Amino acid sequence: MMYIIIMQTNRKFKDSVFTSLFSTPDVLRELYCALKGISLPNDIPVSINTLENVLFMDTYNDISFEIGGKLVILIEHQSTINPNMAFRLFLYIARVLEKRIEGRTLYSRKPISIPWPEFFVLYNGKDIFPDKHIYKLSDLFEKPNFMENDNPLLELEVKVLNINEGRNKEIINRSKKLSEYCVFITKIHEYWKELGDLEEGIKRAIKYCQSYDILTEYLKTHGSEVLNMILTEWNTEDAIAFARKEEREEGRAEGRVVGREEGRIDGLEEGREEGREKAFRDKLQTVANLKKLGVSIEIISQATSLSVDEIIKI
Repeated sequence: MMYIIIMQTNRKFKDSVFTSLFSTPDVLRELYCALKGISLPNDIPVSINTLENVLFMDTYNDISFEIGGKLVILIEHQSTINPNMAFRLFLYIARVLEKRIEGRTLYSRKPISIPWPEFFVLYNGKDIFPDKHIYKLSDLFEKPNFMENDNPLLELEVKVLNINEGRNKEIINRSKKLSEYCVFITKIHEYWKELGDLEEGIKRAIKYCQSYDILTEYLKTHGSEVLNMILTEWNTEDAIAFARKEEREEGRAEGRVVGREEGRIDGLEEGREEGREKAFRDKLQTVANLKKLGVSIEIISQATSLSVDEIIKI
């Protein structure tokens, strides 16, 4: 038997803390068993692979490891849940399987054996989210009216697990490394809120964990790297979230103000148009600001809804 597990994090910056923590065979085996609620013998071999430039997702550092006949996608999602995750993983798994059967023909008279896929998202963001949720590819299908009673013939399910403090304890407690990671992230949030400074909050959380024998060896070896990784990841995510919120609010506000001043329907339409123009100008400024932070073009595209080509022109 052979499992393949693929984990994704941002390649444009350094690896995330989560990825670097879960990058050895024994730890990955433990994590998979925790997520599934099963036990696997320690002598089952685990081999780690890396897939480069998978489709459009080349902004991710892909770590894969093999245990048996399943393919599991694990994604650390820092702060926001993406409802399009099932579609993204559908495209991703298609590319992975294509690479796997490379050199073999699909027109053979014998069926080709492919791994069994599983998909997980481990969520530790700030928004309220249930312990468990399933995103389905079929949720995104545009179903014609004449097919009301038909079920989708293509499906992919992504299991989202909330790993914030107090959530999914039965899963988290099965993996020592995952449990310690969750404590570390919780302490960062606590000290950040208390001190009002992310960098100081991370430093304080590192000291706390070292004092209580939490991720001791990892933090001793990678202390300065951990600080830089989290600062990069979290500052980028906050910038993107703020840009999206600001863009929406300013566009709506401009449209309402100008429309009210004109007092006419055409004035309202004109106000909306001016609001959209203002929002676009702000979007250009957002592009410039994110680029100064060292954010990749791909991430800026996600944050602003501008295409990569548009951003390059800007």
